Amino acid sequence: MTTLFLGFLFGTFLQYARLNRFDTIAGMALLRNLSVAKTMAFAIGLGMLLMQAEIRMGWASDHIKPLILFGIVGGGVLFGMGMAILGYCPGTLAISLGQGSLDALVGILGGLVGALFFAMVFPLLSPLLGPDLGTVSLRGSLSPATFWVSLVLLGGGLMGIAFVLHRVDPRGWSWLYAAVGLTLLNVVLDLPAVAGHPMGASTAFPWLAMTLTGVGAPGYWHKIAEPGAWEFRFLVGAFLAGLIFSLIQKEFRFEAVPDLWREYHGNSPARRFFWAFVGGVLLLFGARMAGGCTSGHIISGGMQLAYSSLLFALVVFLSFLTTGRLFYRQGRVG
Repeated sequence: MTTLFLGFLFGTFLQYARLNRFDTIAGMALLRNLSVAKTMAFAIGLGMLLMQAEIRMGWASDHIKPLILFGIVGGGVLFGMGMAILGYCPGTLAISLGQGSLDALVGILGGLVGALFFAMVFPLLSPLLGPDLGTVSLRGSLSPATFWVSLVLLGGGLMGIAFVLHRVDPRGWSWLYAAVGLTLLNVVLDLPAVAGHPMGASTAFPWLAMTLTGVGAPGYWHKIAEPGAWEFRFLVGAFLAGLIFSLIQKEFRFEAVPDLWREYHGNSPARRFFWAFVGGVLLLFGARMAGGCTSGHIISGGMQLAYSSLLFALVVFLSFLTTGRLFYRQGRVG
């Protein structure tokens, strides 16, 4: 029940600021909506200050993802492509499904296929994902004094960037409330008495796919069984948040083709579903190559100043914007 409740909070924060919506995420790929960038910049900036203080006090510990070079870079490219085409990330798929988005359901199916395929080829692909440069972070590379000065400058700089972006795209302050909520949730999750690790979402997909089919490498199952089960319950909570609040606000409706997709690619549900499925496959295969997604890698890892997560964020951002420019701008209807 605790994990469901925490997932419910996660879904509540994101849906409150409409950060789970296709139009918001795809709008970011087109630089028409900067809500995602503002939220992530502020959450990572504030979160790195709070989480590093939490670790320094001995209340929590690091959970840094290893810098497996090709896995991070290759997975980041695929993840960015998939997120731009699909218009969702692994965590927001569950929330949007709760609100009635049928393309999110198709994206989940594609994600399960992509994650299952990765689980099947893991023994062959794993040796090719390196080199493994270890669990390295900024804190381990600097003296304590230099690190804390750098931390304050980086954290303050990221929060400052969020406010600069808000001046460029001033559409209310819900993004700020969501950013603070996500930050506090991540800090609380890292406490051993609560969960003992930051939030994440993508491991739920191979866990569910392998649970349903019994297919996949046993070695990979042992690797993801425990975190995957936790993240699945977490996403069920996020789904319930999307469902309950959309019903309360009388916004629940089944929707096949989001407005922004219609603007660039027309009204055809078949076309939207095809690309949602493709995007889901790319998104989750890329997430599994890199070992995480937007919440577990970029946000949580960014708060820990992990080099793997910072590199993943950079690659995802470049791939996401490039794909958005090519996939949407060249196909605009009318």
